[in-house]
Amino acid sequence: RVQTPAAPPPSGGRDSGGMAESDAKRARTSDLDLVVKNVRVVRPYDNMPVRQLDLGIRGGKYVEMAECIDASRAKDYIDAAGLLGFPGVCDAHMHVGIYDQLEKDAEQESKAAAMGGVTSMLSYIRTGQYYLEMGGPWSKFLPEVMRRSEGHYWADYCYHIAPIESSHIQEMRMAKEQFHITSFKIFMFYGGHGLHGASSDQQSFLMSQDKYDMGHFEFVMRELSAMAKEGADVCLSLHCEIADILRAYTEKVQKEGKLTGLHAYSAARPQHSEGLAVFIASYLANETDLKNINLLHLTSRKALEAAIQMKGLFPHINFRREVTIGHLLLDCDSCCGGQPLHAKVNPPIRPREDVEFLWEKILEGEVDWVCSDHACCSGEQKVGKAREDDIFSAKSGFGGTEWLLPGFFSEGTKRGLTPQRVAAMTSRNVAERYGLSAAKGDIDIGMDADLVLFDPSETFTIHGKDSPSTQGYSPLEGLEVTGRVKRTLLRGQTIYIDRGAGQIGDFPAGPIGKFMARPYKGA
Repeated sequence: RVQTPAAPPPSGGRDSGGMAESDAKRARTSDLDLVVKNVRVVRPYDNMPVRQLDLGIRGGKYVEMAECIDASRAKDYIDAAGLLGFPGVCDAHMHVGIYDQLEKDAEQESKAAAMGGVTSMLSYIRTGQYYLEMGGPWSKFLPEVMRRSEGHYWADYCYHIAPIESSHIQEMRMAKEQFHITSFKIFMFYGGHGLHGASSDQQSFLMSQDKYDMGHFEFVMRELSAMAKEGADVCLSLHCEIADILRAYTEKVQKEGKLTGLHAYSAARPQHSEGLAVFIASYLANETDLKNINLLHLTSRKALEAAIQMKGLFPHINFRREVTIGHLLLDCDSCCGGQPLHAKVNPPIRPREDVEFLWEKILEGEVDWVCSDHACCSGEQKVGKAREDDIFSAKSGFGGTEWLLPGFFSEGTKRGLTPQRVAAMTSRNVAERYGLSAAKGDIDIGMDADLVLFDPSETFTIHGKDSPSTQGYSPLEGLEVTGRVKRTLLRGQTIYIDRGAGQIGDFPAGPIGKFMARPYKGA
């Protein structure tokens, strides 16, 4: 293994991506920008064994893969010394800017992403409260999103968007044609239940006087179906919970007062609410002939069983099923660093039996990808003046993109998941679904040179203080995992270098992330 220095190497040192003065002549005659030597390359295909190779990079892309590439051909080189090389992680589900200014959140949380090997950030955005605190047409909203994003990301990025107002339905074509957004979202519980719990004023929350209900959802689907029939490669993602059930069970749980913490929140948003929402979403997809449907952050046996049943009932619909790393590593009895409120999220963290079912179906191939659902929420914002035993008054959501690959690799391989499956479920499958696969999701000639050098044997303990995220805590606090990101490259440039336990690490390249206009063909 490469010994990671305690301090950044000198600016001319090869390990930093620079050149010693004596190498100037070699640089003038080189045909490669960078050679990464001795990488055990993980391709996201079960029939492709892990192989030790050298990787030649030019112009931000892989141009050569061989057992030996002469380092003298390159301006610079990195010796991976047998570390695993994963494709850059594509984090399919994030919420950049939800609780802080977009540009500030992009800067800090994309550093956290880089620490976790994430090179492609796919973030949800919408009008209404939080995010930009803007209502109104996308023609005004989206230019502001793009303006406030540019130059602030350490990783490449793109956006999914949720049509909140009825007028947004007519703007979906514009979003695709002018802003290259091809993935859209419905929050099925909005309109009747709040982001953090019961709410009687969803119109103020959504900053819209329009109805956000099943009729709206259907018309969104019909418009996307029409776009798809005209040749657009578009898809719809759904947060599957039913507001009426959430409202009724929240009242029941609070009135009875028998449960607290994560158990109370799970009971207040019961598993069958997810399952029923999956049935409704799937039926509407069939009714509207919308072929590409993503069922987001499924948390329970009832939710995932419903999703699998719908695959059998409507085989002509291309369903994709998503699970988050938080729902795989936490359960209702998790310590969460002594503060269970930190793990409040929608849908909720579930009992252990649901967690085990998710893993069972991952091993059976019934889940398409694992993501973070990263929504940085500082401790002050998260808990505020809430009592420690009152989870209903805390805010929803937490960050965790930096622990996605280490956590999934650690627990997944322990249960029999191969490194190739880890690569597929954190990178390739996401890239294929969301129009990035021409350049993201694999390590191959012509692809963007996004690479994660990963030590599969290093064991460490997760601590919120070791992350560059502004969150300041982690619900995974104290969890021991095996497998650590040592270096992350974005298009051949190092955006993260690990500095060991108890240190945040270095981010040498700066905010070089670019917007990925879809279908993305590469930088």
